[in-house]
Amino acid sequence: MTRKELAKGSPLSWQETKQKASHVRKHGLKQFINIYNKTKDTRSPALKWGDEIEYMIIALDQSAKTAHVSLRSNEILESLQREEIENPETARFLWRPEYGAYMVEGTPGKPYSGVLKDLLTVEPCMIQRRKEIQKYLKSNEIAVTLTSYPRLACPFFSEPPLPQESSSSKSTFFPDMAINHMYPRYRAITFNTRERRGDDYHIRIPVMKDQLTRNSITEVFEFEEEEVEETLTESIPNFVCYDSVDGMGYCCLQVTFQAFNMDEARTLYDQLAPICPILLALTAASPVHRGFLTGTDCRWNIISQCVDCRTKEERGLEPLSRDRFIIPKSRYDSISAYISNEGSRYNDVPVVLNDHYLLELLEAGVEEPIARHIAHLFVRDPLVLFSEKVDQEDEKEIDHFDNIQSTNWQTVRLKLPLPDTDVGWRVEFRPCEVQITDFENAAFVCFIALLTRIILSYKLNFLIPISKVDENMKRSQEKDAIKNCKFYFNSNPFDSDSDEVTEMTINEIINGKDGYFSGLIPLVESFLNATEIEAETHQRLHDYLRLISGRASGELQTAASWIRSFVRSHPSYKLLMLFRFDSQVTEEITYDLITAINQLEQGTRKEPLLYGY
Repeated sequence: MTRKELAKGSPLSWQETKQKASHVRKHGLKQFINIYNKTKDTRSPALKWGDEIEYMIIALDQSAKTAHVSLRSNEILESLQREEIENPETARFLWRPEYGAYMVEGTPGKPYSGVLKDLLTVEPCMIQRRKEIQKYLKSNEIAVTLTSYPRLACPFFSEPPLPQESSSSKSTFFPDMAINHMYPRYRAITFNTRERRGDDYHIRIPVMKDQLTRNSITEVFEFEEEEVEETLTESIPNFVCYDSVDGMGYCCLQVTFQAFNMDEARTLYDQLAPICPILLALTAASPVHRGFLTGTDCRWNIISQCVDCRTKEERGLEPLSRDRFIIPKSRYDSISAYISNEGSRYNDVPVVLNDHYLLELLEAGVEEPIARHIAHLFVRDPLVLFSEKVDQEDEKEIDHFDNIQSTNWQTVRLKLPLPDTDVGWRVEFRPCEVQITDFENAAFVCFIALLTRIILSYKLNFLIPISKVDENMKRSQEKDAIKNCKFYFNSNPFDSDSDEVTEMTINEIINGKDGYFSGLIPLVESFLNATEIEAETHQRLHDYLRLISGRASGELQTAASWIRSFVRSHPSYKLLMLFRFDSQVTEEITYDLITAINQLEQGTRKEPLLYGY
């Protein structure tokens, strides 16, 4: 499927963008209505889908035992994109920039098809993508698929080292030069998010209490300015802190599916939404932040706070006077409402809407659930506007719509057909943390793809009230959520009118509970057994499902659990005379952890508790 390049150009200042916010929303709405009316009956007979993986470039220093993020992503990206620029129709992979100057994003050059045998091409494609990156790395650099670099925003976390100064983000910890500077969108988002918000960020991540963890976390703020250290220590004890959009420098795994038509896309959007917290917990991979073991396993809420541009009025902290709405959620959050006709009755949480836009959408013939969805997205301001993109032809372009849509980072995203292409209605599945190896990433991508097939083939109903989805999202990020938490789930998915919502463990949701719920993996296996597929395909899919089943049962560790165990068993962490067992993840531990992760990907290290072999 065609993937748009990120816009280059001259971003307007925040004040200029703010002044043109109504213009962007007005024309974005017109663009949506035009596309909707042109494509609402469009059919895309062939299933197409693809994955997106975000990679981190790490520079290793064996003699000093350090592992720092390498700020060479743009140089590397320039080489990676050469094939696509020279031969766009035959490019094997598509490469795009990401927020961090140490990150790149890679996707297949062509989408996968709906043929089950195509699932066998996912892992080789991922392996080849990683090898392609490695061709352009220095001898001391590696490409890892790691959700959070353990010492991100600590002093000297990058190569080359950067001074702790910032203008766009006004961050004490995350210098501007760590943000991708070749694509002005990222710095503009960083600056405008803070400017729109109007006050400072105080993003707090609880430190995991270990045997010798101190009551003060002065060690987090390793700066010479004593005044800054004292202020932060006094106001935020026992928490790791961010103070800007730093969390956008985390990596993830996403999957996009093209649906048969708009209605099928709406069905997938709704049915996948309750699955998001389950997959987030299964893919949990980020227990270390700013050099400390923390009490969370996932990135999601951290990023949600990092890009929360709501003003005090919109957060309900002050009475509305300058702003129009109290907005309950950050731009980066779980969905606020279902959009299919069947899902509407499960929308038990009030949704803030732009009533004027809702009326305009309804009068233009847009079905009410979708009209409400768009009217909800359009309570937001655009965060970035390029001077070259202010005036557009609404009949031919959709950039103003995408401006609003692309900065509503929700767990599932409905994507419009692209003008003048064969790209149809799509659904993007967004919650997963990227995994350490290509095998794991392929396993989860294929599992999600198979879930879409059983949802549509068996007409399953996983819908639960939105309030329960929100609660599940909170639980999914807790430390060891798979072992310690229960999740609301529809235990009778074969009944389209089912309201049998109960709390279940992830093991019961994935592997089933006798006499109660068959389980997602048994449903997938039933689908595979009823389908004529080659033995090789069936065996590899079985390997993937076995991994996920083991994670769900607790027999196998999540990446987060393995990383935490690795840190706590590291020799220097256990040295009591150095006051270890103190939750701190030092430079040496980080180096050994990154080295071990690289060995896992290369197949030179075995971890039975992580993979079962």
